Amino acid sequence: MGARDGGDTGGREFERVADALRARMVDGVYPVGFLVPAQRRLAEDFGVSRDTVQKVIKELKREGWIETKQGSGTRVVRTQQIHSPTGSGRPVTLGPLINQAFERPDVTLDVFTLTSESLDAHIRDQADRIRAGEIAPRSIRLRMLLPSPEHPLPYWRHPDPGVDRALKRRLLDITERHTASLRATLKNLPAADLEIRHVPVGPTVKVYVLNGTAVLHGYYQRYDRVIELEDGREVRTKDVIGMGAGLTHYVTSDDPHAQGTVFVAQTRAWFDSFWERESG
Repeated sequence: MGARDGGDTGGREFERVADALRARMVDGVYPVGFLVPAQRRLAEDFGVSRDTVQKVIKELKREGWIETKQGSGTRVVRTQQIHSPTGSGRPVTLGPLINQAFERPDVTLDVFTLTSESLDAHIRDQADRIRAGEIAPRSIRLRMLLPSPEHPLPYWRHPDPGVDRALKRRLLDITERHTASLRATLKNLPAADLEIRHVPVGPTVKVYVLNGTAVLHGYYQRYDRVIELEDGREVRTKDVIGMGAGLTHYVTSDDPHAQGTVFVAQTRAWFDSFWERESG
């Protein structure tokens, strides 16, 4: 697909390309030291203008994912750090852990998150594996807790009421887009079920419970950034690092008193307590 001529430098195309490149770095597709494809190639691959790609590269450099050196191109300098007892000293990335979870006959995922954008990307990857015949889970059940749309969050705030409303609308648009994508993806898979409940809580952590036997837990980290609104205005606000934030991987073992076993059990109970509270 060729690049479009302008018109795609607004928020949605920028976010789509930035999210995709972050996901490639998080999942090890673009590992540390990897030379990022040229901007013209990225523009063609994503069907956007060079201007959009340039803005994305600038933002990812500011976030510390990549760096550019004269004569040597743009290289990845950061990826998601997952501290895992199963890593055996090697780097662990989120993609393979999700892959392993979906290789079980009956898949269950309990997720507490801010927008579901990174989860959306991973579920689409698993749907591709199912359609390709690589895996064939008997059932898939996804329960997701999201913050209530009415609940105030400490992120994306601005003293100007009009800008504040625009930032909130942007957050809701991101959430709605990715939850709609999740529903569409799972609707086309056999024996797949998605249920979403909203809680009056501003998430400071991201939690994945995988098949009831493993937990991925990570803190959202606040940082300053400039966000371009739909009307083209640029505003400085507090954002959070979700995709790419550090995660800790806990797994159960035969020892009921082991740290991983206890943490997984406590996290499952914590999730269920919120889930039942919002059951209606």
